[in-house]
Amino acid sequence: MELSDANLQTLTEYLKKTLDPDPAIRRPAEKFLESVEGSQNYPLLLLTLLEKSQENVIKVCASVTFKNYIKRNWRIVEDEPNKICESDRIAIKANIVPLMLSSPEQIQKQLSDAISIIGREDFPQKWPDLLTEMVNRFQSGDFHVINGVLRTAHSLFKRYRHEFKSNELWTEIKLVLDAFALPLTNLFKATIELCSTHANDASALKVLFSSLILIAKLFYSLNFQDLPEFFEDNMETWMTNFHSLLTLDNKLLQTDLVSNAIQFLASVCERPHYKHLFEDQNTLTSICEKVIVPNMEFRAADEEAFEDNSEEYIRRDLEGSDIDTRRRAACDLVRGLCKFFEGPVTGIFSGYVNSMLQEYAKNPSVNWKHKDAAIYLVTSLASKAQTQKHGITQANELVNLTEFFVNHIQPDLKSASVNEFPVLKADGIKYIMIFRNQVPKEQLLISIPLLINHLQAESIVVHTYAAHALERLFTMRGTNNTTLITAAEMAPFVEVLLTNLFKALTLPGSSENEYIMKAIMRSFSLLQESIIPYIPSVITQLTQKLLAVSKNPSKPHFNHYMFESICLSIRITCKANPDAVGSFEEALFMVFTEILQNDVQEFIPYVFQVMSLLLEMHKNEIPSSYMALFPHLLQPVLWERTGNIPPLVRLLQAYLERGANTIASAAADKIPGLLGVFQKLIASKANDHQGFYLLNSIIEHMPPESVDQYRKQIFILLFQRLQNSKTTKFIKSFLVFINLYCIKYGALALQEIFDSIQPKMFGMVLEKIIIPEIQKVSGQVEKKICAVGITKILTECPPMMDTEYFKLWTPLLQALIGLFELPEDDTIPDEEHFIDIEDTPGYQTAFSQLAFAGKKEHDPVGQMVNNPRIHLAQSLHKLSTACPGRVPSMLSTSLNAEALQYLQGYLQAASVTLL
Repeated sequence: MELSDANLQTLTEYLKKTLDPDPAIRRPAEKFLESVEGSQNYPLLLLTLLEKSQENVIKVCASVTFKNYIKRNWRIVEDEPNKICESDRIAIKANIVPLMLSSPEQIQKQLSDAISIIGREDFPQKWPDLLTEMVNRFQSGDFHVINGVLRTAHSLFKRYRHEFKSNELWTEIKLVLDAFALPLTNLFKATIELCSTHANDASALKVLFSSLILIAKLFYSLNFQDLPEFFEDNMETWMTNFHSLLTLDNKLLQTDLVSNAIQFLASVCERPHYKHLFEDQNTLTSICEKVIVPNMEFRAADEEAFEDNSEEYIRRDLEGSDIDTRRRAACDLVRGLCKFFEGPVTGIFSGYVNSMLQEYAKNPSVNWKHKDAAIYLVTSLASKAQTQKHGITQANELVNLTEFFVNHIQPDLKSASVNEFPVLKADGIKYIMIFRNQVPKEQLLISIPLLINHLQAESIVVHTYAAHALERLFTMRGTNNTTLITAAEMAPFVEVLLTNLFKALTLPGSSENEYIMKAIMRSFSLLQESIIPYIPSVITQLTQKLLAVSKNPSKPHFNHYMFESICLSIRITCKANPDAVGSFEEALFMVFTEILQNDVQEFIPYVFQVMSLLLEMHKNEIPSSYMALFPHLLQPVLWERTGNIPPLVRLLQAYLERGANTIASAAADKIPGLLGVFQKLIASKANDHQGFYLLNSIIEHMPPESVDQYRKQIFILLFQRLQNSKTTKFIKSFLVFINLYCIKYGALALQEIFDSIQPKMFGMVLEKIIIPEIQKVSGQVEKKICAVGITKILTECPPMMDTEYFKLWTPLLQALIGLFELPEDDTIPDEEHFIDIEDTPGYQTAFSQLAFAGKKEHDPVGQMVNNPRIHLAQSLHKLSTACPGRVPSMLSTSLNAEALQYLQGYLQAASVTLL
């Protein structure tokens, strides 16, 4: 693509169309942009547009499109083509920083994110001058520019907060600190001074405070990995400045600066080497009274978010977003102080909690915010260790959580109206979620009908929290790893639970509420056959919802839980009544067809997984509706999308398992297409294991005569890949395949096909691959396949006894005994870096495995062999019967003593001897 006015105009027109709400206009435009984004100069056209376009909406759209383009394509993946040409990469890095700094804030944020994505891949090795370019901008005096630099640095360095310690990471952080620590400290001091100078200028303070917020975030990120030598000399100065800021008047407390400054204090007070800064009782009391208590209050901004921006409120409160709320920061500070000063801090706050509750009791309708703050304080004080999965795992023993629950939480949830005091309702439900492991089970059981009732609350926050709390309770584990709440205990509530959950999806603002859909999924999983009477209604509602959201998928988690719920409906119903599979196909196939025809990329991998589950419910036959689809599944375009590969392979495996004979007779012309898919997958390091899954199913299930003409070519392709790009993952899969082939076609057939490709090839494979590498095979079924296959080579392959291959017989037996008895060899060469499918970047939706569509592990030798050690002993006995004297002689002269001892144990267990 040329950097021409004509191309800029064309790009502008298509970008406009991507903003159209009509899918008929929007989707073709998105398809066009997807088709041209691989062209040279495409990203430079986007950058030119966002710089020179006269329309602000186009500038913004171009910046978002550019950021998403970088996100999809910048990472270079081994064995895949470079999606951005080198000249474009160089031009982007040369121009993006000055362009970002000269752009309006809305665009600046998008370009800043793009820089951080590029930086994750290229900084510091491939972008060494980035730091210098940013630091030099601190001298500009223009806080629009300075904040742009700080915002970019934050997005680049915030990953230091959650990366594992390593020398490589510390080397990079030291490089950053050497260049950044002093300029950042000087900028902080200068900005604090400017705050004093402009103390009466609200607009100037707003800009300066936004700088201080970003500086605090950067300080937090750069100091997170505990490299204190860079900041320790100035720590008391930083502490004094932040403490002073936090005790200023309320107009300052309305900014994000407060939450970041409190987070700074929270991070410092947890570190043993800064403990002395907080030991003074006056300092501790001042922080508790003047910093924590005022910031626990439910302010007007919180109330507005609770009522008018519920989704953001929930995201911040439940998940803890990057922009931490002031209350969350105060809670973190309480927990931090309790680490070393639990007794004094609990004593200080106990008085405040009692006072707040007394104020609430005087006039609840006016003073409800006092109780809200009291609940937050108790929660913060009591929470010593917490995970999102399990809630509080370690609590402050000085706080009586059950007593507080019974006296102050349950009464709010038992009140007549679910819509009264919604904030306190949300607080109470959240208390149940957080302290579910500390509250006795009988109290939790009392709470369940209360939570179900609150699914009807008008407040989005309240009914969302109720759904989330139920979902968390249903996942709790009791003794023997069973669910703490049982299906029997839920029996009285099944109908009202399902009714209220699905009704909650019709409440304003919750039509795609992921917490409700997750609660539906978890309820199905817990209740199992108890939901069967309600399945006709449930599957109708789920199908209608699927059809609606497929028009414009926008909530990935909601969509995932919806498909999980559909899978659970199928599994639970068909387990009780296998013939019910037809009614599910009738309900779902119309929607699935529409999704496939409209190429709804986000849903196609899910559709393939559900279809696999349905097809596997059929016994030894493939309905005509599936066979009609089969040729379309082999189309190359479907296999271009990374996210489609695992579910498509699974679906083709289901076809082969249920109807290999039908495919061989009615669709024999499609076998080359099937093998073409295998060939494409086997060429990729990321997807070669999927190619082997498919190949193993072809070998196991297809009639031998239908693949006879292709067998030699299959092996040639595998050997070419071994020669060109040998990896541990490939070898493990290859070993399983050749042993499965041996089981299916016989050991002699394996030897003959190897030696037909190249003389003595069979011996080379045994010596160079099977014997030295078999210890790397992992997985119970995989090891069993290899054991049975090698046993066949040892005992059913005449050339192993009467040709030059004889010298490999004992080493092969020794390797097999090692497979049985030695630990798995899980070493991987240093030069091998595997790419997980989920981590492969690309335009396509990443593959998301549906847990409840999971494929049962299949054992292809299950009916033939139960115990592979016994099988080896029996097979050796049979061999020794055919050639008396030879086997004991070989064992006594060549097998090492330890292996021989193990083998004698197998023979004894099988009650056989060697002749």
